[in-house]
Amino acid sequence: MVTDRQVRSLMRCRHTERTLRAAADKAGMDEKTARKYLRLGRLPSEVQKPHTWRTRPDPFEAVWPEAREFLEDNAGLEAKTLFEHLQRRHPGRFQDGQLRTFQRRVKEWRARQGPAREVMFPQRHKPGRLAQSDFTRMATLGVTIAGQPFPHMICHFVLTYSNWEAGTICFSESFESLAEGLQNALWELGGAPATHQTDCLSAAVSRLDNVEEFTQRYRALLSHYGLQGHRGQPGSPHENGDVEQRHHRFKRAVDQALILRGSRDFESRQAYELFLANLFKQLNAGRTKRLAEEIAALRRLPLRRFEAFQRRETTVGPNSTIRVLENVYSVHSRLIGEKVCARVYADHIDVWRGRTQVERLARLRGRGKHTINYRHIIDWLVRKPGAFERYLYRDALFPTSRFRMAYDVLEDLWPARGHKEYLKILELAAKENEAAVDGALHHLLKRDEPLSAQAVEALVAAGRECCSPRQVRVDAVQLGDYDVLLEVI
Repeated sequence: MVTDRQVRSLMRCRHTERTLRAAADKAGMDEKTARKYLRLGRLPSEVQKPHTWRTRPDPFEAVWPEAREFLEDNAGLEAKTLFEHLQRRHPGRFQDGQLRTFQRRVKEWRARQGPAREVMFPQRHKPGRLAQSDFTRMATLGVTIAGQPFPHMICHFVLTYSNWEAGTICFSESFESLAEGLQNALWELGGAPATHQTDCLSAAVSRLDNVEEFTQRYRALLSHYGLQGHRGQPGSPHENGDVEQRHHRFKRAVDQALILRGSRDFESRQAYELFLANLFKQLNAGRTKRLAEEIAALRRLPLRRFEAFQRRETTVGPNSTIRVLENVYSVHSRLIGEKVCARVYADHIDVWRGRTQVERLARLRGRGKHTINYRHIIDWLVRKPGAFERYLYRDALFPTSRFRMAYDVLEDLWPARGHKEYLKILELAAKENEAAVDGALHHLLKRDEPLSAQAVEALVAAGRECCSPRQVRVDAVQLGDYDVLLEVI
């Protein structure tokens, strides 16, 4: 088939070649074909008639009315699903190799006669007008803390005009997490935009059948910062499109930064938070011009942050524990019988008695869990050693694996009083230094030396004396050494 390019070449060559045959040869076509296009004076694409006829029978002609009825009633129906339905309705009539033919037929019908598709309308953003927040899960990145999996989320905040972004580590889509993430971003910015938008987060939005659009606490948070709240429609994530798109790009940037770092393990959560903070600075470095426009349009922040926590009034039980949001936490035994107020934040719980904060506890995730601090109950556990064997939360009384190993060894040595000896060691850890006791247990177990509370106490005392500040000796600095070093340089 002759192409437009060949005919254009023929038009040029006919002025430079002596004969038509020579011009046709250079253009790569027959002399008769060349004479034809010179006579027409048009390109092949202009001469060719559109192909409107079928070269083979339509295998779906008989069932197309049935298929079209399904497509008209169900706009989201996939061609493959409908094809498999036709195979079941008409056994042996359609082969798997005809799927592409059917998909093309459906695609052509939808383009010509199908229902109108949803239109996306680009928005014009103004400085300081709109910010969006949403949660994104980070578990797929494989981050670990001290070798342990760290399943977490990021409360992601984005200014839609400049795309400036910030994020806060959290563990659930709770109101406390949303409030902390939003406030951290606003105080880092130093101002507040006019509107804050989310999708239908349960932390912010009431049930869809509720006349109130937002929850009471979320409305209080918005009011504190003078923000106007806005939410997207259910099942329409594109309405929160800026932050949704930044989710993907942010996680990709984190993944690339982790590859460059050479390890996905961090020594502590603080180290990981610093890593994320530096990454956000890098991402925002190219947005300074637009960010300056945003900051100029932001409104002043209030004098203090909004205290985003839940209050839970409770009484400390006789087992020295409180129950908060279906989880059990220990507090000091001196508070037994006292009424306390638990202030539940995103990742911790503050326990107040009257106007005094008496405890700060790490918040448990999920339900039906417990956290017991042996320091809270060790005084009375030593007095009631018989309660240790069948204590409901006994596993929480082994601070490290070496404490558990020591208990097993003591039980083998003295089946009748091994647990009493272990409780003395645990009491020493509570009153002296847990790390020092752990080190002493490691020393005794490794050398297979006799294990007892007295032996552990002796090692702890010896280590404390060796590390006494009174024994620190600092040699005098010889300033002449620096002069010699300068002469060498």
